[in-house]
Order: sequence, then C-alpha cells, then structure tokens
Amino acid sequence: MVQGWGWLWLAPVILAAALFFGTAVGETRIPLSVVLDVLSVKAGLSQAEVGAVDAGVIWHYRLSRAVVAACGGASLALSGLILQALLRNPLAEPYLLGISAGASTGAVAVSVAGIGAGMLSMSAGAFAGALTAFVLVAALARAAGGGTGTRGAGVIILAGIAGSQMFNALTALIIARSASAEQARGIMFWLLGNLSGVRWPDTWLALPMAGLGLGVALWHARALDAFTFGADSAASLGIGLRRTQAVLIGTAALVTAIMVSIAGAIGFVGLVVPHAMRILVGPRHVRLVPATALAGAVFLVVSDVVSRITIPGQVLPIGVITALVGAPAFALIMIRGRHR
Repeated sequence: MVQGWGWLWLAPVILAAALFFGTAVGETRIPLSVVLDVLSVKAGLSQAEVGAVDAGVIWHYRLSRAVVAACGGASLALSGLILQALLRNPLAEPYLLGISAGASTGAVAVSVAGIGAGMLSMSAGAFAGALTAFVLVAALARAAGGGTGTRGAGVIILAGIAGSQMFNALTALIIARSASAEQARGIMFWLLGNLSGVRWPDTWLALPMAGLGLGVALWHARALDAFTFGADSAASLGIGLRRTQAVLIGTAALVTAIMVSIAGAIGFVGLVVPHAMRILVGPRHVRLVPATALAGAVFLVVSDVVSRITIPGQVLPIGVITALVGAPAFALIMIRGRHR
C-alpha cells in the first residue's frame, strides 16, 4: 500500500504522460518529432512547419480523443467508487442503475426509429434515455420499499437489474424492427463503446462532468467513509442520509449518462479501478477519490490506444478492451468475497 501524499504531486505528470501516449500512438505511425512539433505549434511555443494532415490527425483527432477518454475514465471510475460505498456492494458500478441500457435505448430510438423527427442527435437521445432509466429505477426501488439500510441497497440493486433487462430488450426490439443490416452493425459497434467520433466540442461537456464528479466525491469523502460501515453509522455521525444519498447517486448517474451519451457504453471501468486503488492507497476516500479519478483516466486512455493498434487497419470498440480486463477482475472480486 502506498503511504503518504507524495504520489499526488506526480498525478499531473502521470496524466500528461498518458495524454501524450494517446496522442503519439495510433493507427497510422507518425514520427515523434512531428507529434512534438504539432503540439508545440498549437500551444504557441514554436513556429515549426507542420503538414495540415499531420496536424489534423494529431490535434483534432488523437488529442481530443485522449482528453475525452481521460474524462470518461475518471467519471466512470468515480461513479463506481460512489456506488460501491453507498450500496456497500463490491460489485456495484455505474451500469448497476440501468443507465447504460437506457442510454443505448435512447440512442437507438433516435438513430433507427427516428424519434425526435431529426431534431435530436444520437447523443441527445442517449442522454435522455439514460436519465429516463435512472428515474424509472429510482421509482421502482422506492415503490418496492427501499430504505436507507441494507434492504434499501439490495432493492436498488434488484431494481437496476430489472431496468437494465427491460431497456436491453427494448433496444433489441427497435433494432429488429427498424434497423437495416448496416445500421445494426454500426449500433452494435457503438453499444460496445466508441470514441472514434469525438472531437474538441465534446470536451466542453466531458471536462465539466469529470470535474463535477471529482468535486462532489471529494466534498463528501467523510460521508463515503461513513457509508462503507452502513447507513446507521453514517446517521450516527450526523450525516443527512437522504440528502447525501440523493446528491451522490444523482451525481453518479449524471456523469455516467453524459459519458455514455458521448462515447457509448463502456463497461467495467467503474468496477475494476476503485478496487485496484483501494489496494494501492487504502480505503480512506480523501485519498481514494483522487487516486481513482487518475487511475480511471489513465486506464481508459491506454485502453483506447490498445483498441486502435491491436488489429492493423481496424479500430476495436473500446468496450472490448475494458471487458477483457474487467471480466477476469470481476471473477477475482467474487472469489475474494466468497473467501472473506
């Protein structure tokens, strides 16, 4: 376990190195000197001559993609961390609440079924579907008698599973009835997570959401520590249960919905990263929150690079890479929990 706060001073360096790695490595090999020239010119540090194609690939495609990937990784990892503390469930993660399934349904409804009459983009449809799913799952949990204790956590989990299955079924139904073969292929690619279409305008939404998730989690670090021992323990420390739970779960749902609307459904980030960071920095959330955000950002940037270079001439959905890492980790977590 890492002791002290010395590692935190390295966080900007680690993040910058990950972003540079995501910018320098891609489907097409570009000399490192060219990458450095483009970045220095765009930053206003030099007047080197750079080609328009190289500048477009490096600045507008790779760097913007790396920034959105970092924001998405941090957001999803923090969402998983929040849910695991609130629900006291080591297998909790952002998609537990059915947000991913709802976002998928919303995106498919707009792009295939034509809902919105062309006035809604695929991202807007995904965002609306994600929020709808969260509201329905919360309403179902409330109707089933979910409270603030262990029973309430179990009810939310069951409601999330039911909501996910319902929205997955709706997505499959829409595809079967309305999608052509080409549309179905594109939708399946998006459902597994896709950063190919992100550009700089997407960072204006991704960056604030990542900052919001980090700020809220840090502000409630003491409450998250208390919730890991149960709602009763949190109440005994004077923490307002309903208000704190509403703020934290609402934040987790919001940042997850935004990232799903931008990049599609990317799984396992919120499951794997928080557990790995607990091993490295311990269970105290004042240290765990920034470590989780940093590790989530680096993990998704590296996963995106791997998805672009694994098969020459073809870009894999990023969700394939995260699942190849997350599925074995999921199994290890279950086995570890059984032994405990």
